[in-house]
Amino acid sequence: MADDKLIVALDVPNALAGLELAKTLGDAVSFYKIGLGMLTSGGLALANELKSEHGKRIFLDMKLFDIGATVENAVRGLAQFDLDFLTVHGDPHVVRAAKEGAAGSNMKILAVTVLTSLDRADLDDCLIADGAVPDLVVDRAGRAFDAGADGIICSPQEAAAVRALANSDGRLIVTPGVRPAGAALGDQKRIATPANAIASGADHIVVGRPIWQDPDPKSAAESVLAELAGPTIH
Repeated sequence: MADDKLIVALDVPNALAGLELAKTLGDAVSFYKIGLGMLTSGGLALANELKSEHGKRIFLDMKLFDIGATVENAVRGLAQFDLDFLTVHGDPHVVRAAKEGAAGSNMKILAVTVLTSLDRADLDDCLIADGAVPDLVVDRAGRAFDAGADGIICSPQEAAAVRALANSDGRLIVTPGVRPAGAALGDQKRIATPANAIASGADHIVVGRPIWQDPDPKSAAESVLAELAGPTIH
């Protein structure tokens, strides 16, 4: 069984491309993320096919945000598909509503703290509270845990501080913004290598473009897995 600490982001144009990539990766990868960008291109159908027919774990990255009743209803609808992870924004009222919607299912609700593509200047543009980004991430993570989140999404640079929270016991930390050594940053601004992300307290890492843009995606995935299995370099 492939190491499910690696989640491969299927950020490709449509479900057919996603299925082809999953077939190319084969047994090397057991866990996939399907995001909002693919939702209108067959993403939910792909999630169901990978889960039910290929035995893969599925992380549905929707980052839901709305009034509580709407979030609860949306999550209740998604929970029927027996998927593994679902993201919502980390605001406490959203997390509480999502947990209500997921009740009775095995789907884990993961709360987004601060997107890994944002830095302090971006947050200023959005009128987000003053303070260093890592401090805001830790604060939002703690509030999300208090609201019942099964885990949180943060950059690898904040994983250790989130793991140090008293209410993080038994909660998941999933880190996008992971780039193997030498990989292009893309739109990520707060990054770390795969091994260092896990060493910092992450349970799962999300890797997309460094795998699916590689001429040999399976080899790229295997390289990440080898790094996870090897010694950590700080």
